[in-house]
Amino acid sequence: MSAATPGEITVPDWLTRSLTAAHPAEAPTWLADLPALVATQLTRLGVTLDRVLDPGGTHGLVAYVHRDDDLTPATLKVSLGTPETAHEPDALTAWAGRGAVLLLDAHRTPTAGVLLLERLHGEIPLRSLAEPKAMLEATSLLHRLWLPLPLPSSPVPPSPVPPSPFPTLPQAAPTLPGEAIPGLPGEATPLLAEAAETATALTTSATEQFLLHGDFHHGNVLAADRAPWLAIAPRPLAGERAYDLARLALDRADTLVGSPGLAAAVRRRLHQLAEALDVDRDRLRGWTLVRAVDLALTALAAGRRPEAELYLEFAGAL
Repeated sequence: MSAATPGEITVPDWLTRSLTAAHPAEAPTWLADLPALVATQLTRLGVTLDRVLDPGGTHGLVAYVHRDDDLTPATLKVSLGTPETAHEPDALTAWAGRGAVLLLDAHRTPTAGVLLLERLHGEIPLRSLAEPKAMLEATSLLHRLWLPLPLPSSPVPPSPVPPSPFPTLPQAAPTLPGEAIPGLPGEATPLLAEAAETATALTTSATEQFLLHGDFHHGNVLAADRAPWLAIAPRPLAGERAYDLARLALDRADTLVGSPGLAAAVRRRLHQLAEALDVDRDRLRGWTLVRAVDLALTALAAGRRPEAELYLEFAGAL
Protein backbone atom coordinates (compact mmCIF):
# COMPACT_ATOMS: atom_id res chain seq x y z
CA MET A 1 0.00 0.00 0.00
CA SER A 2 1.37 3.42 -0.90
CA ALA A 3 0.86 6.37 1.39
CA ALA A 4 1.57 10.05 1.08
CA THR A 5 4.09 11.68 3.36
CA PRO A 6 3.32 15.01 5.05
CA GLY A 7 5.70 16.80 2.72
CA GLU A 8 3.58 15.82 -0.30
CA ILE A 9 0.51 17.56 1.09
CA THR A 10 0.30 21.30 0.57
CA VAL A 11 -2.34 23.28 2.43
CA PRO A 12 -4.04 25.75 0.03
CA ASP A 13 -3.55 29.45 0.82
CA TRP A 14 -7.32 29.98 0.57
CA LEU A 15 -7.93 27.47 3.35
CA THR A 16 -5.27 29.06 5.52
CA ARG A 17 -6.78 32.53 5.11
CA SER A 18 -10.42 31.54 5.55
CA LEU A 19 -9.85 29.24 8.52
CA THR A 20 -7.56 31.70 10.28
CA ALA A 21 -10.12 34.47 9.86
CA ALA A 22 -12.96 32.31 11.20
CA HIS A 23 -11.05 30.48 13.97
CA PRO A 24 -7.94 32.51 14.84
CA ALA A 25 -7.26 30.64 18.08
CA GLU A 26 -7.36 27.08 16.76
CA ALA A 27 -6.38 27.48 13.11
CA PRO A 28 -2.57 28.01 13.23
CA THR A 29 -1.78 24.85 15.18
CA TRP A 30 -4.37 22.78 13.36
CA LEU A 31 -3.12 23.88 9.93
CA ALA A 32 0.46 23.08 10.91
CA ASP A 33 -0.57 19.54 11.90
CA LEU A 34 -2.88 19.06 8.90
CA PRO A 35 -0.40 17.43 6.44
CA ALA A 36 0.52 14.75 8.98
CA LEU A 37 -3.17 14.20 9.85
CA VAL A 38 -4.08 13.76 6.18
CA ALA A 39 -1.20 11.32 5.63
CA THR A 40 -2.40 9.26 8.59
CA GLN A 41 -5.96 9.16 7.25
CA LEU A 42 -4.79 8.13 3.78
CA THR A 43 -3.11 5.11 5.34
CA ARG A 44 -6.08 4.31 7.58
CA LEU A 45 -8.50 4.39 4.67
CA GLY A 46 -6.27 2.52 2.22
CA VAL A 47 -6.35 5.30 -0.35
CA THR A 48 -3.70 7.16 -2.34
CA LEU A 49 -3.60 10.90 -2.87
CA ASP A 50 -4.17 12.10 -6.43
CA ARG A 51 -4.16 15.83 -5.76
CA VAL A 52 -5.25 18.43 -3.24
CA LEU A 53 -7.98 20.72 -4.54
CA ASP A 54 -7.12 24.40 -4.51
CA PRO A 55 -8.95 26.43 -3.31
CA GLY A 56 -10.95 23.51 -1.90
CA GLY A 57 -13.08 24.09 1.18
CA THR A 58 -13.29 26.93 3.69
CA HIS A 59 -13.25 24.70 6.81
CA GLY A 60 -10.98 21.90 5.67
CA LEU A 61 -8.74 20.33 3.08
CA VAL A 62 -10.38 18.55 0.13
CA ALA A 63 -8.41 16.09 -1.99
CA TYR A 64 -9.03 13.65 -4.81
CA VAL A 65 -7.91 10.13 -3.90
CA HIS A 66 -8.36 6.58 -5.16
CA ARG A 67 -8.76 3.32 -3.29
CA ASP A 68 -5.70 1.12 -3.37
CA ASP A 69 -7.62 -2.16 -3.72
CA ASP A 70 -9.75 -1.39 -6.77
CA LEU A 71 -8.64 2.12 -7.88
CA THR A 72 -12.12 3.53 -7.28
CA PRO A 73 -11.93 7.35 -7.31
CA ALA A 74 -13.14 9.16 -4.19
CA THR A 75 -12.81 12.46 -2.37
CA LEU A 76 -11.22 12.96 1.04
CA LYS A 77 -12.36 15.85 3.21
CA VAL A 78 -10.56 16.67 6.46
CA SER A 79 -12.20 19.56 8.34
CA LEU A 80 -11.50 21.39 11.56
CA GLY A 81 -13.93 20.14 14.20
CA THR A 82 -16.40 23.03 14.57
CA PRO A 83 -20.16 23.37 15.14
CA GLU A 84 -20.46 24.05 11.39
CA THR A 85 -18.92 20.70 10.44
CA ALA A 86 -19.95 18.49 13.37
CA HIS A 87 -23.17 17.12 11.87
CA GLU A 88 -22.20 16.87 8.20
CA PRO A 89 -21.82 13.06 8.34
CA ASP A 90 -25.19 12.76 10.11
CA ALA A 91 -26.94 14.60 7.31
CA LEU A 92 -25.15 12.66 4.58
CA THR A 93 -26.11 9.42 6.33
CA ALA A 94 -29.76 10.51 6.50
CA TRP A 95 -29.81 11.40 2.81
CA ALA A 96 -27.97 8.18 1.83
CA GLY A 97 -27.02 9.63 -1.53
CA ARG A 98 -30.51 10.91 -2.38
CA GLY A 99 -29.81 14.40 -3.67
CA ALA A 100 -26.44 14.63 -1.96
CA VAL A 101 -22.93 13.24 -2.28
CA LEU A 102 -22.64 9.68 -0.98
CA LEU A 103 -20.75 9.17 2.28
CA LEU A 104 -18.34 6.23 2.08
CA ASP A 105 -16.61 6.55 5.45
CA ALA A 106 -16.70 8.93 8.41
CA HIS A 107 -14.21 9.26 11.24
CA ARG A 108 -13.76 11.80 14.01
CA THR A 109 -10.51 12.71 15.74
CA PRO A 110 -10.30 15.03 18.77
CA THR A 111 -9.80 18.02 16.46
CA ALA A 112 -11.10 17.03 13.03
CA GLY A 113 -13.82 15.38 11.03
CA VAL A 114 -12.67 13.02 8.26
CA LEU A 115 -15.03 12.10 5.43
CA LEU A 116 -14.46 9.82 2.46
CA LEU A 117 -16.97 10.75 -0.24
CA GLU A 118 -17.87 9.67 -3.73
CA ARG A 119 -15.98 11.59 -6.41
CA LEU A 120 -18.04 14.33 -8.07
CA HIS A 121 -17.07 16.74 -10.84
CA GLY A 122 -15.70 19.54 -8.71
CA GLU A 123 -14.91 21.67 -11.75
CA ILE A 124 -18.59 21.80 -12.76
CA PRO A 125 -20.71 23.53 -10.10
CA LEU A 126 -24.35 24.35 -10.67
CA ARG A 127 -23.21 27.97 -10.96
CA SER A 128 -21.83 27.06 -14.40
CA LEU A 129 -25.41 26.98 -15.74
CA ALA A 130 -27.38 30.05 -16.75
CA GLU A 131 -29.29 31.42 -13.78
CA PRO A 132 -32.85 30.34 -14.78
CA LYS A 133 -31.74 26.76 -15.45
CA ALA A 134 -29.59 26.69 -12.31
CA MET A 135 -32.47 27.87 -10.13
CA LEU A 136 -34.77 25.22 -11.62
CA GLU A 137 -32.27 22.45 -10.90
CA ALA A 138 -31.56 23.85 -7.43
CA THR A 139 -35.19 23.97 -6.32
CA SER A 140 -35.77 20.41 -7.51
CA LEU A 141 -32.75 19.19 -5.58
CA LEU A 142 -33.49 21.16 -2.42
CA HIS A 143 -37.00 19.70 -2.28
CA ARG A 144 -35.47 16.21 -2.16
CA LEU A 145 -33.16 17.11 0.70
CA TRP A 146 -35.90 18.36 3.03
CA LEU A 147 -36.73 15.37 5.24
CA PRO A 148 -39.47 15.89 7.86
CA LEU A 149 -38.27 15.57 11.44
CA PRO A 150 -40.24 15.27 14.69
CA LEU A 151 -40.96 18.58 16.39
CA PRO A 152 -39.25 18.98 19.78
CA SER A 153 -42.63 18.96 21.52
CA SER A 154 -43.64 15.72 19.82
CA PRO A 155 -43.24 12.38 21.62
CA VAL A 156 -39.94 10.66 20.89
CA PRO A 157 -40.56 8.26 18.00
CA PRO A 158 -40.48 4.59 18.89
CA SER A 159 -37.30 2.62 18.21
CA PRO A 160 -35.57 2.11 15.79
CA VAL A 161 -36.13 5.76 14.73
CA PRO A 162 -33.83 7.91 16.91
CA PRO A 163 -34.44 11.53 17.91
CA SER A 164 -32.99 14.11 15.54
CA PRO A 165 -29.25 14.64 16.17
CA PHE A 166 -29.25 18.06 14.51
CA PRO A 167 -29.16 21.46 16.18
CA THR A 168 -32.46 23.29 15.89
CA LEU A 169 -32.95 26.57 14.08
CA PRO A 170 -33.36 28.55 17.32
CA GLN A 171 -29.95 27.21 18.38
CA ALA A 172 -28.25 27.78 15.04
CA ALA A 173 -29.93 30.96 13.76
CA PRO A 174 -27.61 33.96 13.33
CA THR A 175 -27.26 36.19 16.39
CA LEU A 176 -27.44 39.70 14.98
CA PRO A 177 -26.63 42.97 16.73
CA GLY A 178 -29.57 45.36 16.83
CA GLU A 179 -27.41 48.48 16.79
CA ALA A 180 -24.61 50.10 14.81
CA ILE A 181 -21.25 48.32 14.70
CA PRO A 182 -17.80 49.68 13.77
CA GLY A 183 -17.05 49.69 10.06
CA LEU A 184 -20.69 49.50 9.00
CA PRO A 185 -22.31 52.52 7.30
CA GLY A 186 -24.67 54.40 9.60
CA GLU A 187 -27.53 54.05 7.13
CA ALA A 188 -27.34 50.26 7.60
CA THR A 189 -28.28 50.49 11.30
CA PRO A 190 -32.06 50.26 10.66
CA LEU A 191 -31.41 47.09 8.65
CA LEU A 192 -29.56 45.56 11.59
CA ALA A 193 -32.40 46.36 13.94
CA GLU A 194 -35.06 44.99 11.59
CA ALA A 195 -33.06 41.82 10.89
CA ALA A 196 -32.51 41.17 14.61
CA GLU A 197 -36.21 41.63 15.38
CA THR A 198 -37.21 39.49 12.41
CA ALA A 199 -34.91 36.63 13.44
CA THR A 200 -36.48 36.58 16.91
CA ALA A 201 -40.02 36.66 15.54
CA LEU A 202 -39.39 33.91 13.03
CA THR A 203 -37.63 31.52 15.39
CA THR A 204 -40.42 31.81 17.97
CA SER A 205 -43.26 31.30 15.49
CA ALA A 206 -42.06 28.40 13.32
CA THR A 207 -44.46 25.45 13.09
CA GLU A 208 -42.50 22.97 10.97
CA GLN A 209 -39.21 21.10 11.29
CA PHE A 210 -37.25 19.56 8.45
CA LEU A 211 -33.68 18.44 7.96
CA LEU A 212 -32.11 21.46 6.24
CA HIS A 213 -28.91 21.66 4.24
CA GLY A 214 -28.04 24.94 5.95
CA ASP A 215 -25.78 26.38 3.24
CA PHE A 216 -27.52 25.52 -0.02
CA HIS A 217 -26.40 27.61 -2.99
CA HIS A 218 -25.21 27.00 -6.54
CA GLY A 219 -21.59 26.64 -5.47
CA ASN A 220 -22.47 23.75 -3.16
CA VAL A 221 -24.05 21.67 -5.92
CA LEU A 222 -21.78 19.72 -8.27
CA ALA A 223 -22.24 17.64 -11.41
CA ALA A 224 -22.12 13.89 -10.81
CA ASP A 225 -22.14 10.58 -12.66
CA ARG A 226 -25.05 8.82 -10.94
CA ALA A 227 -27.26 11.95 -10.97
CA PRO A 228 -27.10 15.20 -12.90
CA TRP A 229 -26.43 17.26 -9.74
CA LEU A 230 -25.70 16.48 -6.09
CA ALA A 231 -25.37 18.70 -3.02
CA ILE A 232 -22.18 18.91 -0.98
CA ALA A 233 -20.91 20.62 2.20
CA PRO A 234 -24.07 20.77 4.32
CA ARG A 235 -24.17 22.67 7.60
CA PRO A 236 -27.28 20.78 8.67
CA LEU A 237 -29.89 21.80 11.18
CA ALA A 238 -33.51 21.10 11.98
CA GLY A 239 -35.87 23.93 11.13
CA GLU A 240 -38.28 25.49 8.70
CA ARG A 241 -37.77 25.28 4.96
CA ALA A 242 -37.89 29.05 4.43
CA TYR A 243 -34.54 29.37 6.21
CA ASP A 244 -32.84 27.04 3.71
CA LEU A 245 -34.55 28.62 0.74
CA ALA A 246 -33.40 32.07 1.86
CA ARG A 247 -29.77 31.18 1.23
CA LEU A 248 -30.66 30.11 -2.29
CA ALA A 249 -32.57 33.37 -2.78
CA LEU A 250 -29.33 35.24 -2.09
CA ASP A 251 -27.35 33.30 -4.68
CA ARG A 252 -25.87 35.42 -7.48
CA ALA A 253 -26.89 38.54 -5.58
CA ASP A 254 -24.52 40.54 -7.76
CA THR A 255 -26.60 39.84 -10.87
CA LEU A 256 -29.70 41.32 -9.25
CA VAL A 257 -27.95 44.23 -7.56
CA GLY A 258 -26.35 45.15 -10.86
CA SER A 259 -29.65 45.17 -12.73
CA PRO A 260 -32.21 48.00 -12.99
CA GLY A 261 -35.27 47.73 -10.79
CA LEU A 262 -33.55 45.89 -7.93
CA ALA A 263 -36.54 45.86 -5.56
CA ALA A 264 -38.86 44.45 -8.22
CA ALA A 265 -36.29 41.84 -9.24
CA VAL A 266 -35.85 40.71 -5.63
CA ARG A 267 -39.61 40.46 -5.09
CA ARG A 268 -39.95 38.45 -8.29
CA ARG A 269 -37.23 36.02 -7.26
CA LEU A 270 -38.78 35.46 -3.82
CA HIS A 271 -42.20 34.94 -5.35
CA GLN A 272 -40.90 32.39 -7.85
CA LEU A 273 -38.93 30.43 -5.25
CA ALA A 274 -41.74 30.44 -2.69
CA GLU A 275 -44.24 29.28 -5.28
CA ALA A 276 -41.94 26.57 -6.66
CA LEU A 277 -41.42 24.98 -3.22
CA ASP A 278 -44.71 25.87 -1.52
CA VAL A 279 -43.02 28.02 1.13
CA ASP A 280 -44.66 31.01 2.81
CA ARG A 281 -43.44 34.09 0.95
CA ASP A 282 -43.48 36.42 3.98
CA ARG A 283 -41.37 34.01 6.02
CA LEU A 284 -39.02 33.58 3.06
CA ARG A 285 -38.65 37.35 2.83
CA GLY A 286 -37.92 37.55 6.56
CA TRP A 287 -35.28 34.83 6.55
CA THR A 288 -33.71 36.29 3.40
CA LEU A 289 -33.31 39.60 5.20
CA VAL A 290 -31.77 37.87 8.22
CA ARG A 291 -29.36 35.79 6.18
CA ALA A 292 -28.38 38.71 3.93
CA VAL A 293 -27.42 40.81 6.95
CA ASP A 294 -25.60 37.86 8.52
CA LEU A 295 -23.58 37.28 5.33
CA ALA A 296 -22.79 41.00 5.20
CA LEU A 297 -21.48 41.00 8.77
CA THR A 298 -19.43 37.86 8.13
CA ALA A 299 -17.88 39.42 5.03
CA LEU A 300 -17.17 42.65 6.89
CA ALA A 301 -15.43 40.79 9.73
CA ALA A 302 -13.24 39.00 7.16
CA GLY A 303 -12.26 42.28 5.49
CA ARG A 304 -14.37 41.70 2.37
CA ARG A 305 -16.10 45.08 2.37
CA PRO A 306 -17.42 45.01 -1.26
CA GLU A 307 -19.14 41.70 -0.52
CA ALA A 308 -20.61 43.11 2.68
CA GLU A 309 -21.97 46.13 0.82
CA LEU A 310 -23.47 43.84 -1.84
CA TYR A 311 -25.50 41.87 0.70
CA LEU A 312 -26.56 45.02 2.52
CA GLU A 313 -27.86 46.48 -0.72
CA PHE A 314 -29.77 43.27 -1.37
CA ALA A 315 -31.18 43.41 2.17
CA GLY A 316 -32.22 47.00 1.65
CA ALA A 317 -34.21 45.99 -1.42
CA LEU A 318 -36.30 43.63 0.73
